[in-house]
Amino acid sequence: MTAYLLTLHLLNFMTPAAVVALLLVLLSRLFFGIFGSKRPMAQSWWAQAAIVFIVNLLLLTAGLLFFGHDGKMQTYAALVLGAALCQWGLLRGWRA
Repeated sequence: MTAYLLTLHLLNFMTPAAVVALLLVLLSRLFFGIFGSKRPMAQSWWAQAAIVFIVNLLLLTAGLLFFGHDGKMQTYAALVLGAALCQWGLLRGWRA
């Protein structure tokens, strides 16, 4: 496998984690501004996105190791659930 193909495979593996992280953080900021309180958020949007992205990558890697290949729907379900729980924790959702 050439370096180009390895880079392409790694980028395609990381794309769902990045897209879910960015969409989740940006949409949560939108809904937090509309429906939330006026208290400031814990971190900036890019710090939240980076933390959620790392959690998503760990979940995708765990799914790859557990199932033997990537792209399983159970892994993507865990990705969405893990990202939502991570964002809930970052926004201190238990204080609502």
